[in-house]
Amino acid sequence: MEPLTPTGRVVLGMLRMGKRTGYEIKQLVDVSTRFFWAASYGQIYPELKRLEAQGLVEGTPQPTGGRARTEYSLTPAGRRALDDWLASPAELGYEVRDEGLLKLFFSEDRDAGEVLDTVRAMRAKHERTLARLQEAHPTPEEPEPGPYLSLDYGLGLHQWVIDWCRRTERRLERVASAGEARAGGRRRA
Repeated sequence: MEPLTPTGRVVLGMLRMGKRTGYEIKQLVDVSTRFFWAASYGQIYPELKRLEAQGLVEGTPQPTGGRARTEYSLTPAGRRALDDWLASPAELGYEVRDEGLLKLFFSEDRDAGEVLDTVRAMRAKHERTLARLQEAHPTPEEPEPGPYLSLDYGLGLHQWVIDWCRRTERRLERVASAGEARAGGRRRA
């Protein structure tokens, strides 16, 4: 059997929570794993077909209002594949895709004020994400395995980024002020 793809892992995990259409899987991803592992319709639908061909999921037509719908469920083989992945001792992959960090990486020759604007935009984005996570569920004192541990991690991660942005903003404000003072001195000379 082919190894599970990252999208396949998301799909099997969502189906473990109950039967779902591809659309329903995407909707659930958008309010849960999207904060750390996104999946698009363009990934989910082909993956459902591939998993079905492998015998890991089973699709059942569920037409509604003249629209073709297929509801998917895990097969016993799909449940075993998910369990095998969950128990796997293989090194965990980690990938960050952050446009703000990409801008910072390439900002060496940019004005400190422009870089400061990028850091402020990053902080604002993480503050919005943190607020959404805080609205999702209150974190229990003793997080249980599963979604609450992921939520607790997300809360801590986004708070750390916000704190880092604030410290960096203060440093960049000092650099920008020093640059303005130097430029002002040159104009008077």
